[in-house]
Amino acid sequence: MDLTLLGTGAPQGLPRPDCPCAACATAVGDEARAATALLVDGALLLDLTPGPAFAAARAGRSLTGVRQVLLSHPHDGPALEVPAGLPQPGRVADGRELALLGGHRVRAVAVDVPGTGYEVTGGDGERLLYLPPGAAPAGWGEADPGNGGPAAAGGPGPYDLVLLDLLARPEALARLRASGAVDAATDVVAVHLDHTVPPGPELHRRLAALGARTVPDGTSLVVGEYHAVPDLPRRTLVLGGARSGKSVEAERRLLAFPEVVYVATSGTRDGDEDWARRVALHRERRPAGWRTVETCDLLPLLAEPATAPPLLVDCLALWLTDAMDEVGAWDDAAWEAGGRRALRERCEALVAAVRETRRRVVAVSNEVGSGVVPATPAGRRFRDELGRLNAAFGAECEQLLVVVAGQALALRG
Repeated sequence: MDLTLLGTGAPQGLPRPDCPCAACATAVGDEARAATALLVDGALLLDLTPGPAFAAARAGRSLTGVRQVLLSHPHDGPALEVPAGLPQPGRVADGRELALLGGHRVRAVAVDVPGTGYEVTGGDGERLLYLPPGAAPAGWGEADPGNGGPAAAGGPGPYDLVLLDLLARPEALARLRASGAVDAATDVVAVHLDHTVPPGPELHRRLAALGARTVPDGTSLVVGEYHAVPDLPRRTLVLGGARSGKSVEAERRLLAFPEVVYVATSGTRDGDEDWARRVALHRERRPAGWRTVETCDLLPLLAEPATAPPLLVDCLALWLTDAMDEVGAWDDAAWEAGGRRALRERCEALVAAVRETRRRVVAVSNEVGSGVVPATPAGRRFRDELGRLNAAFGAECEQLLVVVAGQALALRG
């Protein structure tokens, strides 16, 4: 199947009219996007963008061969001004299938917002899935076809191409991955991009971290043709200062993956109400499907096989605090009597486990070397040991980021 994206933006487009935000101000050239509309083999049009004939012409296509127009969501305003010669748009009822003269089969897929997703199968069996704005597949998340997995959506196995509102609903991709509808070879393309997206290169970096990409309006894709899917790093270390956004960045990198194990190294602090509020805020922003494990014993978790769910470790600074407690590193006499050696052995064991792990791991740590020199020997000791741990841990990671004022800067990868 040949697929042309006449638009890749939200229903209002990007930039939005009269909007002064940074995303709209920088949405020029290839970053300017009309409302999402897909032209399949010149015969099937999924959704309408204002001025579809002009959009098709800019992409080097014509709408004269379109025999079916399907809407995935309610269209208001100029989008419903259907050009002369195009069929009147309609929708397919959930679970129903439509056979087109060109040999395509279109099956409606239930979603969790008002609208309809569409699975399109070409004459050679290639398959794409298209979801409306702000939508995730309804009832998916298990490989069992009886639970709404890919077989229930029209055929077993992963799709060749998936187009969805990924930045607004990253958990939609997690559901597709959990059900087997998306695998490592599936080309995932973000559409319905609105002015809530980060401007400029940050958009593409953020999508790549989820194993996805976006393309400019007018791009043509061949469904089923090999495309190099972004190579997701197995190990990532995210550094940052206090309230820099490092934990949010780390969590964002795993939002599109199911069954993430969140390793909280902080433990509990009885009677500390401020700490309890911080922990509660962290938990509230995590997806409901994530599992939290409160432990500093990271070695068994890192030793689990590659098929185990991804790990998010937050954070190494608290892990080091616990390790220093265990070896008595805060006391000068204990430090010189054996605490230094014991702590070094613990850190080396952790770094060796990271080097050998086959799981996907995202770890968070504080960057403490840029502040004032701590006033106490114990404080300086902690700063020095954390700097050494960050350097050794980061040396084993394919990707190393530092977050400043909410912006992630790639140091490696």
